[in-house]
Amino acid sequence: MNARLAAAELLVAVMEKGRSLDEALSETRSFNALEGRDRAFARALVTAALRRLGGINAVLSRFLQKPLPETAALGRALLHIGAAQLLVLGTPAHAAVGETVEAAKQWRETRGFANLMNAVLRRVAREGADIMAALPPGADLPAWLYTRWRAAYGADAERIAAALLHEPPLDLSVKSNAEDWAAKLLGVLTPTGSVRLTQAAPIDELPGFADGAWWVQDAAAALPARLLGEVRGKRVLDLCAAPGGKTLQLAAAGAHVTAVDKSQARLKRLRENLERTKLSAEVICADALEFRAAPFDAVLLDAPCTSTGTLRRHPDVAWLRRPSDIRALSELQQRLVAAAAELLKPGGILVYAVCSLEPEEGPAIVSEALRQGWRRAPLRAGDIPGAEHFITGDGDLRTHPGQWPEIGGLDGFYAARLQRV
Repeated sequence: MNARLAAAELLVAVMEKGRSLDEALSETRSFNALEGRDRAFARALVTAALRRLGGINAVLSRFLQKPLPETAALGRALLHIGAAQLLVLGTPAHAAVGETVEAAKQWRETRGFANLMNAVLRRVAREGADIMAALPPGADLPAWLYTRWRAAYGADAERIAAALLHEPPLDLSVKSNAEDWAAKLLGVLTPTGSVRLTQAAPIDELPGFADGAWWVQDAAAALPARLLGEVRGKRVLDLCAAPGGKTLQLAAAGAHVTAVDKSQARLKRLRENLERTKLSAEVICADALEFRAAPFDAVLLDAPCTSTGTLRRHPDVAWLRRPSDIRALSELQQRLVAAAAELLKPGGILVYAVCSLEPEEGPAIVSEALRQGWRRAPLRAGDIPGAEHFITGDGDLRTHPGQWPEIGGLDGFYAARLQRV
């Protein structure tokens, strides 16, 4: 039962206090007091609740005569966690209902709602699955976000929304011998050369982890660095570099890499991965807008963005973002592209990338860059074997979670290759 209480507190931290799930996991005492299976169960509960939040809310609204009071944040969260067990995780009704109600009785803030939770969750157990199944595509997402995707992607929006309902597989980038590592790790090789694990296992216990033979990186996130082409011996700047997957790629390819990020905490993880993989890069903590250095041969800018392409892994993002964030971040992205121009040799290549599905953060940024004098260096079929399907009509790269369904999908990324005139 403690796991259910911890999951409810985690949900409050995200939905009421605006914390990212990662922040909530590190800061919530009740969660950090758990161990082993209880800890894993609490995390699975809150992730499932966030992944299907819209649909769960729709079901609960059918059985509540009126919403719980604004002051009952913990009660709303615990009710939601109980419904998530029934509707998403398939927990037996007697356990999901009984133990959620017992958990409610343990807290003063939720004790008064225990009888209501019992009645509502029993109805959810009987009728909720049919209601959930009849909901329209995109019902689990904020309406404003799914409406945007319908406008931008048409029929693909439904495939994207469907892909977000499932836990994503884990991908690895390897330094060499990808086929051999796929066999050793009982995984599969994606069309673009990442190793995709087919069985869950503790990362640090897998073969090759201690030796630094590979690092965790979604197959889509591994593509932007490859737009730079042959980088051996070149000075390459990785702007906004943390947590460092692209830095490792560039270093493994033989580039002299300078990795810049303004988060010292996130750079700590980058340095740890460099040490583990026995790769080298110059790591600098600095604001990308203020960083100055001798011009580089190439720049990779994985810009801060709304991260809507990563909702499979971070379902909280859908509920933490607002439409106003898109405008604010697109303005920052334009400034970062301008800053990159000052750090690049004439004729050098900039790869601009975002893990966002929003057009304002992708094609619109590149259109503005072209107006400012950049030249597009379009991606050609064969530049990245296996990625031909992701090349847009303009020669940019676009992936989304609805692609590769046969092997588990991939994150949403946009990347464009620009040349400084």
